[in-house]
Amino acid sequence: MDFGVVLQTNPPASRTVELARQAETQGFSHVWTFDSHLLWQEPFVIYSAILAATRKVVVGPMVTNPATRDWTVLASLFATLNEMYGNRTVCGIGRGDSAVRTLNGRPSNLATLRESIHVIRELANDRAVEVNDRTLRFPWSTGSELEMWVAAYGPLALKLTGEVGDGFILQLADPDIAAWMIKAVRDSAEKAGRDPDSVKFCVAAPMYVGNGESPAERAHMREQCRWFGGMVGNHVADIVTKYGSGSSVPPALTDYIEGRQSYDYNEHGRAGNSHATFVPDEIVERFCLLGSPREHVEKLEALRDLGVTQFAGYLQHDNKEETLRMYGERIIPAMREHVVATA
Repeated sequence: MDFGVVLQTNPPASRTVELARQAETQGFSHVWTFDSHLLWQEPFVIYSAILAATRKVVVGPMVTNPATRDWTVLASLFATLNEMYGNRTVCGIGRGDSAVRTLNGRPSNLATLRESIHVIRELANDRAVEVNDRTLRFPWSTGSELEMWVAAYGPLALKLTGEVGDGFILQLADPDIAAWMIKAVRDSAEKAGRDPDSVKFCVAAPMYVGNGESPAERAHMREQCRWFGGMVGNHVADIVTKYGSGSSVPPALTDYIEGRQSYDYNEHGRAGNSHATFVPDEIVERFCLLGSPREHVEKLEALRDLGVTQFAGYLQHDNKEETLRMYGERIIPAMREHVVATA
């Protein structure tokens, strides 16, 4: 299993770069960031600084969208970073949430998402593509490589992911829900004539490492990560609106938003926000990775057994450096294959 860290590009940008550098030192292979240009700093500028300050980590948005960025510009950004730093980028993409809704816009439909994935993938992989009745290609992008990872929750989005995605991003860490969604993506890939095992699976969720024994400490962890249930609730609300509460989507995902009333994107992804009080403790525990290193390893092993190939941990809380350190010293080593020097 690979490990990634998900950062917000809050100022100063040097802080984001430093956290990315620490993540690489602790054994993380991927550095992802939010992508909402009104709420935080421009991530693609910061990616260049992260790549210059590190040696191996792969960087990319979790997630960008087809509505607020021109697709050919996106492809050019990735291809340029690849030329500068050696194919160390990945594109996470979805229909759009905070970047779109802060502009009073609407998420893209799935047909638009599908088309954008095709255009970005072809251009950023040094291939020609048809756009607006013209054949386009970057004449300078020789050797550029880019994988397209799709973030999805609903049945039709999962179907699209299986048909076209190099990877699937699931933003929650509940094993039961993950099993249902991974199966949906694999079934879709197989029906599309693809090898289901060729699709990579990334579970992304807050990670907070502590002792986990004190009730007060446990409650603090939950409060620091409760925002995540509110963020996921935005997408779940869209699913319920489209499919109804009795759809094939697991009730474990849809039922908890019954008490959801409003959402303030000015507090999006921030610990202690005012609009996530409806999220029960049970959901925080199920959706996130909290507690001792042993608890993290147990949940990660369960996810790996389901086919998850990467865990990407959100780091929006008050214990960033210590969580990175504990992952580097205790958790990532425990998840590696045990190899001996001599036998």
